[in-house]
Amino acid sequence: MIRTQTNVLLSGGLLAASQAMAGDLLLWQTNSLSYLYGKNFAINPSIQQTVTFEHADKWKYGDNFLFVDKIFYNGEEDRNKGPHTFYGEFTPRFSFGKIFDQKLEFGPIKDVLLAMTYEYGEGESEAYLIGPGFDLKVPGFNYVTLNIFRRQTEGPRPGDGVWQITPGWSYSIPVGNSDLLIDGYLDWVVDNDENSRGTYHANLHINPQIKYDLGKALGWRQKQLYVGTEYSYWKNKYGVESSHNLDTNQNTASLLVKVHF
Repeated sequence: MIRTQTNVLLSGGLLAASQAMAGDLLLWQTNSLSYLYGKNFAINPSIQQTVTFEHADKWKYGDNFLFVDKIFYNGEEDRNKGPHTFYGEFTPRFSFGKIFDQKLEFGPIKDVLLAMTYEYGEGESEAYLIGPGFDLKVPGFNYVTLNIFRRQTEGPRPGDGVWQITPGWSYSIPVGNSDLLIDGYLDWVVDNDENSRGTYHANLHINPQIKYDLGKALGWRQKQLYVGTEYSYWKNKYGVESSHNLDTNQNTASLLVKVHF
């Protein structure tokens, strides 16, 4: 029943997002392509190159975020996915304050939202997430968000009914005649789920990017061309408990080039 309701809500989110893009409700949007190169990844082959498309927008009644990764394994094939794979997420959020034309501000909270995420990729990777979202007021930050999700997996694998806490942030620091942008997110799955297929373990993924606005430094348009690094720390990656036989704790950094258009 929960999965059915979640599917209906996600379908509604996709429909509303497409309607917003097509009409006059869109306030702003940004799209980007990133290239990353990194080593020492866990579980999958150690060396990876990733090309990422990202889309973010804000519309009259909420916001949307979408990314799709195309991942290439250098010199080695993944035993389940071959020489390359893909993974993506779509996260629509609906603002209760904007829908009901009410200010829902109290303390550090600027707005209360309904947040959803659809995760997809090769193999058994589909999941549906739903829960409350919050826009927060934090001095100095460009934005801080907090989503609290209940996860539901597609298929028989474990991972149903666990809770995930996902803050996101963006912070700018002036550096010379340009800026350093520090943004990212944290996914913290706080509990376990077990069934006949095995156990999905609590896990923590911290994924910030540190980027220098090279375009602005060169006299081009600001927020157009970034260079920097993406750091990835993932304890119990994919919900697989780390052990002496299999280390699933990922701790790596990737070189990054990002272009907005």
